[in-house]
Amino acid sequence: MNQLSKDIPLAERFRPKKLDDYIGQSHLVGANSVLRRMIVSGNIASFIMWGPPGVGKTTLAKIIANTLERPFYILNAVHSGVKDVREAIDNARKQQFFNTPSPILFIDEIHRFNKSQQDSLLSAVEQGVITLIGATTENPSFEVISALLSRCQVYVLKPLTESDLTILLNRVISEDYILKERNIELAETAALFLYSGGDARKLLNIIELVVNSVDDSIIITDKLVQETLQQNLALYDKNGEQHYDVISAFIKSVRGSDPNAAVYWLARMLEGGEDPKFIARRMIILSAEDIGLANPNALLIANTCFDAVHKIGMPEARIILSEAAVYLATSPKSNSIYLAIDAALDFVRNSPPLSVPLHLRNAPTKLMKNLDYGKNYKYAHDYSGNFVEQDFLPDIIVGKIFYSPAINSQENKIKERLIYWWSKKYKY
Repeated sequence: MNQLSKDIPLAERFRPKKLDDYIGQSHLVGANSVLRRMIVSGNIASFIMWGPPGVGKTTLAKIIANTLERPFYILNAVHSGVKDVREAIDNARKQQFFNTPSPILFIDEIHRFNKSQQDSLLSAVEQGVITLIGATTENPSFEVISALLSRCQVYVLKPLTESDLTILLNRVISEDYILKERNIELAETAALFLYSGGDARKLLNIIELVVNSVDDSIIITDKLVQETLQQNLALYDKNGEQHYDVISAFIKSVRGSDPNAAVYWLARMLEGGEDPKFIARRMIILSAEDIGLANPNALLIANTCFDAVHKIGMPEARIILSEAAVYLATSPKSNSIYLAIDAALDFVRNSPPLSVPLHLRNAPTKLMKNLDYGKNYKYAHDYSGNFVEQDFLPDIIVGKIFYSPAINSQENKIKERLIYWWSKKYKY
């Protein structure tokens, strides 16, 4: 064994080459599953894999290309631009011969591509010049343009289960050509599974780190794993479980009105290489869910922040994100809108569809008018103060309240208006 082979990381050394060696995602690649049937048939359509890091997206793409013996081009959206995409497509076009399957273009982190980069893929996918396989950790509905999304099936990959990780762990210790030379005893696995968080790559990285920390034979215990990781674990890993922990801490700090903690967790994410658009998108959600009508401008600020971050990029985007985070943290808080829509959705899901009252129905034809559609509807602008009391809910639930104003200066004013208009429903 030469030194070069020893320098290859364990996660890369042990990357499976065949579908039968692939661990996890049985709903996609198990017996009679959708992807396995496509692979066996040899007819692979363009698709996007959506799932957390370390669940086998890149590995699966490579296995598919290898199994089907197709030319395989791989791009990482973080480092590639339109020029790289066009070059890959040109190379794929040169590989086209009569009745030959199209080459596979795999784009990792496809959600990082902007609109123009994604647009550059469209015609090649439509014409069958390439079969596109994309991988993303973010919801493709938000990050992939609709034109491209409509041409790709989306498959959801799940975190590896403890059973999956156990299979991987036992297999790597007994089969990896370096680890099997070591006398490794697995005494405990709880810490390994906890810190890996369903991420196969992270599990392999932890095993390699722990094994390399000991020169002789090794007994892997929870204590040894914890001690090793405390000495080596990065402050923030955007591809690991701390990704979710830190964004959670950031959101809770803003919700809790602590601008100092919000800026700290923001800095942790930025320093760790988090996608600024991901942070900005979370602030848009937070502004509606946790601030709402207590400060309606919060949603405008958060949305403007997202647009500005998208246009400017790092490092200047850090200032825009910081301004928005502090603004949201120091805003009054209310979740009344969040509660209102969820209460309404819950009611709708648990009750039969209720008929629209006749006076609220549209009456574009004479027949509808004869059936009293729109009859007795009162046009609010015909009345003093642009308001007139009338019922807008189905008869059976007239008086039902879904929105209750929270106690804050903005919604106190809203409550006063509601009491003035709807004194039978809202009271002091």
